[in-house]
Amino acid sequence: MEKFIEVKHVSKAFKGENVLEDINLELYDDHIYGFVGRNGSGKSVLFKLICGYMYPNLGEIIVRGKKIGKDVDFPENLGALIENPGFLWHESGLSNLVYLAKIAGKISKEDVKEAIKRVGLDPNSKKHVGKYSLGMKQRLGIAQAIMEDPDILILDEPMNGLDESGIEDMRKLILEFRKTGKIVLIASHNKEDIQVLCDEVFEMKNGKLCNKETA
Repeated sequence: MEKFIEVKHVSKAFKGENVLEDINLELYDDHIYGFVGRNGSGKSVLFKLICGYMYPNLGEIIVRGKKIGKDVDFPENLGALIENPGFLWHESGLSNLVYLAKIAGKISKEDVKEAIKRVGLDPNSKKHVGKYSLGMKQRLGIAQAIMEDPDILILDEPMNGLDESGIEDMRKLILEFRKTGKIVLIASHNKEDIQVLCDEVFEMKNGKLCNKETA
């Protein structure tokens, strides 16, 4: 197994209040890791630190051997869905993702269309994202996270707004992703999602890792 992510003695505070305290993790390829805990337990902040969206006050995060904030600003080959995706409401789903794909320039319009199909949406629909249901927006956010075929996929409450068939579709997609030898991190309030998908589960409480379970 290859060690993809190392979190070493990481703490994060906002306005003097700790939201993460001395977090230590070693995460490997070919695994789905679940993170559970109440709102405010620190899951989303930990995910943002791993993505390079913010930096810790103490400690370090190393992704594929590169320290975030020193060797690279953002991890390479990482896709993420954290909180509500920021889309242009007056554009179609395809237009939104093509615009984002052009930033990195790694994939073609056809690759974007394929990602949209994989999450159960119609890439040729002219419907503006502002008229999407919550579940459709969530599917589009997942399409954005997977469209560049990342090695690391980070999903914060990925099933929000999805109906039963949508949840089943996304579970299948996530399991297929792991089969390619990659790594997935998921935060979810849904115990069934965690039980069905995850190889290992971490519980967070008041900014600390409480325990680890093997699913």
